[in-house]
Amino acid sequence: MAESALLHAYGYLIQPEVRFLDAAVERLIPTDDLGPGGRDAGVTCYIDRHLCSAWGTHGRNYRSGPWLEGVPEQGFQSRLTPQEIYRIGIQEINAFCRARYEQFFENLPAPRQDEVLKALEQDKVELPSLSSKLFFDLLWRNTEEGYFADPMYGGNRGKVGWKLLGFPGVASGAYNAHLDNPAPYRAEPVSILDIQLKQAQVDAQGFAKHIMLKQDGGK
Repeated sequence: MAESALLHAYGYLIQPEVRFLDAAVERLIPTDDLGPGGRDAGVTCYIDRHLCSAWGTHGRNYRSGPWLEGVPEQGFQSRLTPQEIYRIGIQEINAFCRARYEQFFENLPAPRQDEVLKALEQDKVELPSLSSKLFFDLLWRNTEEGYFADPMYGGNRGKVGWKLLGFPGVASGAYNAHLDNPAPYRAEPVSILDIQLKQAQVDAQGFAKHIMLKQDGGK
């Protein structure tokens, strides 16, 4: 079982969907020399928490139709909610993989998974209930969000996304003293979750206290 499944009790996703997403987000942001990929960063957990929110059911959206083909400038136009897109999409993509390759998506070799994802992105997989590009675009957007959002939302575990970018996280009062310094501002990232769990300190004004890093990456 993937690490993300061990660390998070899923509120919406069921295990076949977890396995699919763990495999997919790991191909979209793969583990390499720069750090952990989407699976170990907890992107599937982020997606699940998002799906459990009002966003997942479009609880604040007008949903009475008519459902016409829109243009990109009009934004999201599908009659399906994000919950429905993930549930139906994963089931139908796995059925496609089973019919063509005799295996579910998560069991395919990495190059074949990349091939399927690229076909989804290009809308070359004909799914019975929705556009494969609609599914891919939502998955890709949520994968980016989950990898770089504050860890309080379930993803970006260990602040791996922020460390990759050199982003220090929650603002610090030390920024002002650094404004005239030409050197990069390098600090151990601090998240909102760190402050909530008292794993990071704040100053009298409520700004995070950053621990500065040396140029070689050491403290």
